Amino acid sequence: MTTPRDDRRRSPDYSPLNWLLLLPVVIPLVPPLFNAVEPRLFGVPLFYWLQLAFIVLGVTTTTLVYRATRRNR
Repeated sequence: MTTPRDDRRRSPDYSPLNWLLLLPVVIPLVPPLFNAVEPRLFGVPLFYWLQLAFIVLGVTTTTLVYRATRRNR
């Protein structure tokens, strides 16, 4: 009877790139960035289009960190 090998277990990833994942969390928490009405983008106030930009930042950062830290299979 064979026993499962220990090297198949996933070890935690301690990559420094994981710190980039804090950007999409911390940046939207800075009120001076979006505490205004101007500039408008296609008639949409700053607050609303900046929220969409934060979503794009989060998706981009998550994708970048995932691709940079995944292991070759």
